[in-house]
Amino acid sequence: MYRKEYRKSGIHFNLARKKDKIADLDMQMSDPDFWNDPDKAKAISQEATLLKAEVEGHEALVRKAEDVSDYLEMAMEDGDTSLVGDIEKQYNEILKDIEKREIRLLLSGEYDKCNAIITFHAGAGGTEAQDWAQMLIRMYTRWAERNGYHITVMDMQPGDEAGVKSATFTIEGEYAYGYLKSEKGVHRLVRISPFDAAARRHTSFTAVDVMPELPDDVAVEINMEEVRVDYFRASGAGGQHVNKTSSAVRMTHLPTGVVVQCQNERSQLQNREMCMKYLRAKLFELEQEKQEKLKAEIGGTHQAIEWGSQIRSYVFHPYNLVKDHRTNVETGNVQAVMDGDLDIFIEGFLQREKEKKLAKQEL
Repeated sequence: MYRKEYRKSGIHFNLARKKDKIADLDMQMSDPDFWNDPDKAKAISQEATLLKAEVEGHEALVRKAEDVSDYLEMAMEDGDTSLVGDIEKQYNEILKDIEKREIRLLLSGEYDKCNAIITFHAGAGGTEAQDWAQMLIRMYTRWAERNGYHITVMDMQPGDEAGVKSATFTIEGEYAYGYLKSEKGVHRLVRISPFDAAARRHTSFTAVDVMPELPDDVAVEINMEEVRVDYFRASGAGGQHVNKTSSAVRMTHLPTGVVVQCQNERSQLQNREMCMKYLRAKLFELEQEKQEKLKAEIGGTHQAIEWGSQIRSYVFHPYNLVKDHRTNVETGNVQAVMDGDLDIFIEGFLQREKEKKLAKQEL
């Protein structure tokens, strides 16, 4: 009975369709002229690799479930209760893997598979807000590390006394944007300030922006005559690591006022390439927001997103609570969240988006 159930899960995960797609992509890649268009070839090979990993991962999960089932049957036949703990552990690992795969099914957006570009901007409040921005950076870094993503610092502006004024990172790996898109918005902190000699309670804000790192085949028109490019010397906190050459790059898109910069790479050329990726993503995001705003206004449901409209609150005092105001998901384990345990909030957001889509389809 159990074997039938987890083998049937292949239907739930669309394995047959994915295998058909893999066969089609393999046929395209076997064409002698396949690499004549390098950009298209790269996109196809990446899609094939991703699909093969999903299919192989599911098949490995089925084999693991069969092994545990055999293990359980042997233990029951022998009446050996000493194996119960090990079987339960393996069973729970399988359940967690299935849950992760089910959540991934919710990542059906066009750019969900892309890397993510994430930026942080400390709100008003000086050192207190800048310290909060640094705490959030640590939180997302921990989340990325525990999920196997690679992190690259594009730009970091240290605070005057402590913390960070602003920062930009790329999070590289499968579905990085799909998971992190839920984190875009204003994050609010309530705590007793360590920088206040009177030990008063303070409220701080940091704005988090998340954009997909766009594939090369996505058209984003940028007229470089409308972009001012400035070069300057990069430096770390306190002035250390100052470059002897002007390798840092800042780009200003004059029509929109968008400013992006990168100073992490040692080469000016590398920083310029990273800046262009960031600028493409930012201009694409602005266009998408413009279209969404227009749709909302036509439908009469537009609601302004302002600095005070936080998506999540982190309360350290007078009680411990992290609450997402969009989904009402909350937890009292603040330390776990600050150590990167964000899955309950990400999954809550994805489930809510799924329910909203189903509700629209029923109208």
